[in-house]
Amino acid sequence: MIPQDFIDQLLSRTDIVDVVERYVPLKKAGRDYMACCPFHKEKSPSFSVSQTKQFYHCFGCGAHGTAITFMMEHAGYGFVDAVKELAQLAGMQVPQVAAELAAKEAETRRTVDSLSEVMVEAARFYKQQLKSSPVAVEYLKRRGLTGEIAGRFGLGYAPAGWNGLQAVFSDYLDPKLDEAGLLIVRDDGTRYDRFRERVMFPIRDVRGRVIAFGGRILDKGEPKYLNSPETPLFEKGRELYGLFEAREAIREVNRVLVVEGYMDVVALAQHGVSYAVATLGTATTATHVHKLFRHADRVIFCFDGDKAGRRAAWRALENVLPELRDGKRVDFLFLPSEHDPDSYIREYGREGFEAILDAETVPLSAYLTRELSQRVDLGSDEGRAEFLNLAKPLALAVKAQALSILLRKKLAEMAHLDVDELDRLWGLRRGLSGRQGVRSKAIGSRRVEVSLPRWLLRALMLDPALARDTVLPPPAQLAGDAQLLGELVCFIQTTGASDSAGLLERLRDTDLGQRIEPLVAELLVDPAALQAPPAEEFAGAIDQLGARIAGERFDRLKQKDAEQGLSPDEKRELLDLLVRIRPTS
Repeated sequence: MIPQDFIDQLLSRTDIVDVVERYVPLKKAGRDYMACCPFHKEKSPSFSVSQTKQFYHCFGCGAHGTAITFMMEHAGYGFVDAVKELAQLAGMQVPQVAAELAAKEAETRRTVDSLSEVMVEAARFYKQQLKSSPVAVEYLKRRGLTGEIAGRFGLGYAPAGWNGLQAVFSDYLDPKLDEAGLLIVRDDGTRYDRFRERVMFPIRDVRGRVIAFGGRILDKGEPKYLNSPETPLFEKGRELYGLFEAREAIREVNRVLVVEGYMDVVALAQHGVSYAVATLGTATTATHVHKLFRHADRVIFCFDGDKAGRRAAWRALENVLPELRDGKRVDFLFLPSEHDPDSYIREYGREGFEAILDAETVPLSAYLTRELSQRVDLGSDEGRAEFLNLAKPLALAVKAQALSILLRKKLAEMAHLDVDELDRLWGLRRGLSGRQGVRSKAIGSRRVEVSLPRWLLRALMLDPALARDTVLPPPAQLAGDAQLLGELVCFIQTTGASDSAGLLERLRDTDLGQRIEPLVAELLVDPAALQAPPAEEFAGAIDQLGARIAGERFDRLKQKDAEQGLSPDEKRELLDLLVRIRPTS
């Protein structure tokens, strides 16, 4: 790797304002700079560049990072090339060790480029085969598709026979064909085409490159749909079918419709609903949601009304909750049980489809509460207790502040409680040293309430040096945001990060970085208004959190002692805690 101290020096000598301004015109706004976001379409500026903290953050799509991140995400550089470019601007020489990384990145690019060439040739072959296959053409016509829409999505046909691709690849033994997922290799080394007698749907990345295929069988048979395996080009949990084709339409209407099948996407586009995408045979992932919110403020999940559709909808809801942000909206639409999006729009046309889309979509919060209320008896205390038990992990997964509060209020109302009672029940509000475990911080003219662990996480993101003398229990003994806080403290103390930009770079490509990523936009909030607290205030808050953790551990040990007894080590721990917290009861 490039030495971390070099990265730190580079960031300290790089002004992110100068870097971003090479690509995006910035205007001074208080202590920071603003512009319309270069990562998504917007009319009013929400892209903030902090010169003091040396990072950027978009309050619309959530894009954020350092000067290195900007060069990678906006200018398209790889990590090493981004560092080289910034080093050149700063008059610095990148250490020689970077040459090895550059060689590896170049080798990866060559592999990807060679596989891309293979996929282009395969897509061209399948497209030619469609033109010469009356059976496949007739099938698409029966489904209401025109040649124009087939051409727009690059549809093709994989002919019958085991070795059809030999017609286009003279070296059928080329390992790239297997690596690209076009062939299946038997145990004895013989190989054959993965796709046969199927309508082919090229899957493109956001740059329009063919990275995989989905094949649909013409008649009855299993599997109905067959997808490419994961390859160096293709990771199904990250990609969405039709996103490349739908990008402009999505930005135009500022909403995206998520359906389940390739044919649904193509049929909707055929009838003028061009802002639809589909997941690739997998449940909606956090990466999918993050990508969708980069393109639109509203995401609508459209599912069949049968049991399978409702199961898929619930899985999507569970994966969406941690990714929600205030200002973004998620809705659910359930079609009549006898329809899918393809059949519905063919029967009722665009006007009929968009009428049901406008009239019968259910907001995520309403769908969540409706589904949970149907599983219990809200007319009894026991049923309401079970309702809250089911709702707790879902509600606590919501990090969007305004939505989180409103959802908890709704859940409390349905359980015949007020929201303060619910928060105390769930441990969100707890008296500590005469103060509650929720802190209020001024953000512009507003006051935003955040939990104590979250307040501490924000402080560390803004000033990692605060972690230098921090002591917390081992992360394994913590849970939720407190566990994340403990891991971040350990990470900062181990790596020596001392500023926000350096911390973000150290977190890149780490497991902790991936887990903290959904929270970063919220943690940073408004860097112009939210400043890191003084060290004394931070230390006091750590003591406050430590007292809460000790109290909760004491309560658990007392309960275990009464129910089943304690081990010698647990007894010693209980005595230590007794001395520490000196409970009054």
